[in-house]
Amino acid sequence: MLKDLQTLSADDMEGRLVGTPGGARARAYVVDRFKASGIAPLGASYEHPFEFTSGRGGAATPRTGVNVLGVIRGTRTPDRYIVITAHYDHIGVRNGAIFNGADDNASGTAALFALGDYFTANPPAHSLIFAALDAEEAGLQGARRFVADPPVPLEQLLININMDMIGRDANNLLYVVGTHTQRFLKPTIEHIAAAANVTLRMGHDNPDEKGVEDWTRASDHFPFCEAKVPCLYFGVEDFENHHKATDKYETMTHDFYVRVVQTMVVAVKTFDDRGVTR
Repeated sequence: MLKDLQTLSADDMEGRLVGTPGGARARAYVVDRFKASGIAPLGASYEHPFEFTSGRGGAATPRTGVNVLGVIRGTRTPDRYIVITAHYDHIGVRNGAIFNGADDNASGTAALFALGDYFTANPPAHSLIFAALDAEEAGLQGARRFVADPPVPLEQLLININMDMIGRDANNLLYVVGTHTQRFLKPTIEHIAAAANVTLRMGHDNPDEKGVEDWTRASDHFPFCEAKVPCLYFGVEDFENHHKATDKYETMTHDFYVRVVQTMVVAVKTFDDRGVTR
């Protein structure tokens, strides 16, 4: 997993900006790792291209993103799905500096492969969709396209579990966002937190809480929330390297990252075992 993190955040990925050669190299790596992890393509191909525009008015520019979608079929309820998301794009090269995006979000992307390895060896009851989403940095475009043109009916999605920036925290603290408005998820999160190898804390989702940033709209979980699919976002506090060229593999908290991904295995397994009751 650490090798995957290092590879995705290496200089030759050129910051993985959507629509660039570096983004294409990252996508090819994701496809190869999906295959190696036992994740089958969802549909005829792993790759699901989509068009979007960035900018406003006459300056709006058409662009192409590509989501990478795969599936591990459930053994008991294969027509109900847990969709696990992580965006693989970042912000590219600026003024000659490569923005490697190790935490944001090579960390979540590499975790997809580790989860694939685990659930290939330990088949889930529900089907698992693995979605490496593109163009998050351009306005959650990959997630918006997934929801607008879903590969399976939205009513068959049990929950979205989104991982974005899960690899750096000196205080062993991981946040889960979404229980303030979806209180029916709180008992399951409390159960997961009790078994977690990190400190898992609910928060960053109450707009009335003073001095605390609200992450409700901050990542790819939000389009699922808008579509009334239960959704949770796992991530760390913002840090001094966020959207800077210093967000590198070498500045990650490697032992914390490993324990976070172990916690994500527990989270997915718990929702697979318990389901979601509103």
